[in-house]
Amino acid sequence: MLSNYNTSLELLEVVQREQLYKKLLLQLKKDFDLANVPIQISMDVTPTELKSLLHEKIYFLIVEKFPEYLNLLYVVDISENEVKKIAPSDAVDVAAEVAFLLLKREWQKVWYKAKYSS
Repeated sequence: MLSNYNTSLELLEVVQREQLYKKLLLQLKKDFDLANVPIQISMDVTPTELKSLLHEKIYFLIVEKFPEYLNLLYVVDISENEVKKIAPSDAVDVAAEVAFLLLKREWQKVWYKAKYSS
């Protein structure tokens, strides 16, 4: 069920209700690996921990490894227009917004695969 979500946790609750949380974690691992950005996501991570982990990782990439951050956005296929809509503020707030965009895009991928694969 794809719809508008207001927060990362709200989105992750829907993912759990749809019983696709593990597939979302696998998709995240896959795309981070494809972007050559190491991240440690255990399969028993809670939604709150996942949100924090992604926020911290994206913040680190923005501040310390900007080319890798851009590559991750490209691999995950986050719309440039969506990123441009983020109000300029400090890196912590931007990282939270980008983490939310990343989760929305990854959820979209997982949902479509689950709904339309044979």
